[in-house]
Amino acid sequence: MNYEYIQKSVLKDLEQVNKLIKSSLKSNILLIEEVSKHIVGAPSKRIRPLLVIIIGKMLRIPNKKIYQLALIIEFIHTATLLHDDVVDISEKRRGKKSANKIWGNEASVLVGDYLYSRSFQMMVKLGDKKIFSILADATNQIAKGEVMQLMNVGKLNTTLDQYMKVINYKTATLFEASTRSSAILAKKNEKNINKFGDYGKHLGLAFQISDDILDFTAKNSNQIGKNIGDDLEGGKITLPIIYGYKFSNSSDKKNIKRILKSKSKASFNELKDILIKTGAIDMSIKKANYHATFARKSILHLKHDNYKDLLLKLADFSISRKK
Repeated sequence: MNYEYIQKSVLKDLEQVNKLIKSSLKSNILLIEEVSKHIVGAPSKRIRPLLVIIIGKMLRIPNKKIYQLALIIEFIHTATLLHDDVVDISEKRRGKKSANKIWGNEASVLVGDYLYSRSFQMMVKLGDKKIFSILADATNQIAKGEVMQLMNVGKLNTTLDQYMKVINYKTATLFEASTRSSAILAKKNEKNINKFGDYGKHLGLAFQISDDILDFTAKNSNQIGKNIGDDLEGGKITLPIIYGYKFSNSSDKKNIKRILKSKSKASFNELKDILIKTGAIDMSIKKANYHATFARKSILHLKHDNYKDLLLKLADFSISRKK
């Protein structure tokens, strides 16, 4: 599924959001502006603002409010990326050197904090208590997810339920907050708000599982915007590893333990071969497909129009993408 087609369908609105992002990053403190513009200006899918725009246009929300909400969501997401790269000791983000690699961990953490606080300032201006509550809860859940992921580093006894809880918190939460908040802005009833929330949640789960699959199936670092093997080096236990360990023989189990203990990128291909052999990649793809299908079902009740079609295409893209 061609993501560029989806973006082009609401290109004028995306351009307005990008302009608003740039103007909102202006600061009298040079370092804040430099770090913020570096990460926000890097090539990005802008999937969360895109969701807000598509649903906003579908539900006839005034453009000003659509753009404000999209900006808030993007600032929260960007703040999490800055913090993630420090925790993961990442060297690359969105195909460029990570901010912590250029300016150091201290600057990345503090500018991440700045973007969080800016998003809350803008929430106040948006003036909707329900949305404020949803986004405040979302930032809390994201932090919980990151801590839970840190606790699971290197632990091969991590269960499927534990993994799903982590990615629900750290990724799907903000997707769900984007779609749920958009429906609230349109003053939809509780049933419809929940349907849009379900769409966002399961779309986010499908995206994250696909990301974890791409860590092993990508042909080069440009495809995923970060160095291949970073997750292995960081000891992250993702779905392919959970399945691979569960369904491998005793010899391969020992090899997986050895590889994860060493955290060596040199062993990446060996681990990848085991995951392919055990069917772990295929099982992970099926899990991503399940959530993409759930996302589609959540919006089937909507009247068909171009915007509904874009949401359905996004669900398709979440599992078919190559980057």
